[in-house]
Formats: sequence, C-alpha cells, structure tokens
Amino acid sequence: MSDARDDFYVGYLPSAPAPVARAVRAAVAALFLGVACVAVLLATAPSRLDGRLFEYGTLREFSGEILLDPQPTLAVTRPGGAGVSRYLLVGAGKHGARELVERFANQRVTLRAQLISRGPETALEVEPGSVTAEGASAAPAEVTSLGVMALRGEIVDSKCHFGVMNPGEGKAHKDCAIRCISGGAPAVLRTRDHAGVTRYFLLAGPDGRALSREILEFVAEPVEILGSVERHDSMYVLRADPRAIRRLSEGGAGGES
Repeated sequence: MSDARDDFYVGYLPSAPAPVARAVRAAVAALFLGVACVAVLLATAPSRLDGRLFEYGTLREFSGEILLDPQPTLAVTRPGGAGVSRYLLVGAGKHGARELVERFANQRVTLRAQLISRGPETALEVEPGSVTAEGASAAPAEVTSLGVMALRGEIVDSKCHFGVMNPGEGKAHKDCAIRCISGGAPAVLRTRDHAGVTRYFLLAGPDGRALSREILEFVAEPVEILGSVERHDSMYVLRADPRAIRRLSEGGAGGES
C-alpha cells in the first residue's frame, strides 16, 4: 500500500507525484477543450440563432442587373426563372454602394461581395473595383402598387440590422444606425403584419428617391408612417413624405393599419 504522503506535493520539489501529474494533465486538457468549444460557439452562434449572417472575409461572385432607385440593388433571376430577387447593395464600413455601381445602372454585371442576410432579406457589401459589365438589362423591374397604408415599426439601417451588428436595432444601436444611414446605407422600416410576420420596407420619398438624412431624428424609435406601398420584384418600398412620420409611445410599434 502506498504512503498517502506520496501524493503530497509542494512547489519546491523537482517533480509532482504521478497521481497529481495525471490529474493536472487531465484538467488542463479539459480546460483547453472547453475553451475551444466556447470559441466555436461564440464565432458561429451570433450569426445563426436569430437568422443573421455576415460572411466577413468571404468574397462570393454574384451576377444580376444593377438598379439604382430607390437604392442600389442587384436584381437576380431565381433558378428556373421563378421570379426575381432584389439584393440591397452597400459599401464597406458605414457607406452605401451608389458610387461603386451607378455607372453600371440598368446593366447586367458580375461583382464580388460579402453576403449579409437575415432570413430572406439579403444585402451585399460590394468589393470596390469588382463590378464588371456584361451587357444591357433584359427587362425593367416589375413594380406593383399595393395602395396607401399606415405602417408601424422601427426605422433601422439595413446593413447592420440584416447581419453585420448584433444588436442591429433599438436604442443601443441608434448612434450607429444614424451614421450608417447618413453614409448612404439603405434605411428600412421593420414592421410586423397582423399575422406576426416581420416585413421590411425600403424607405423612399414621394418622388421615389431614397430617404436618408430627412429621417434621422426618427431612427430607432417606434413610429407610424403613412405612405404608398409598392413591390419592386421581391422588395417592398414605402413612399412617404418625412412629414408623414409620427412618433409612437414605447411599445406602440408593430403591425399594419
């Protein structure tokens, strides 16, 4: 039978007893494994748990048609010709993509971009200098008028909200959203319909041009906006006079009326 003192170890001894050494090695291995698992979860969970995704550092090639109004988008034909999806285009940092793509308006192009998405809502951060023209656009965007509506929700910047930042909405994100929208990132109204489904409406003025600095005072607050709703292919657009934006009390945002 071994002496219990064989397992006793103090720091000035040249080596630890075998039982102590084995226990320390096992504890260190478990600690490293735990840290690695936590690192993987932290790297992947923020972009998955609520449907947000930002493929930072991964450039993909996309093909479609550049449309500029109300905000630059890439119109991509779905597989089998089953309709057209509209991807909002943004630049690096807190900037829009108009300067990167405006000379390619109404043309078919290929470009490289980092994918940003939240469920079916998609934006592309365009790589400067990557846009290549392939020819004239085949057809104009399909625009359908849906009538006048009063929509309640929150004005957010699409780039951060769709996946770049977490959170990408609310008072905690207000300052960032204001800077992004000021820099040209598309402003959208996030709302929920009567069935509880979240919908996004790209904000434009009565003339169809994008709203930006005119709406900064309403960003990240519950609001109601009265305007004309259109569907541009797969994207909803709300045309409204900024003077038609009305603040609501906290908790009053949500739903269509």
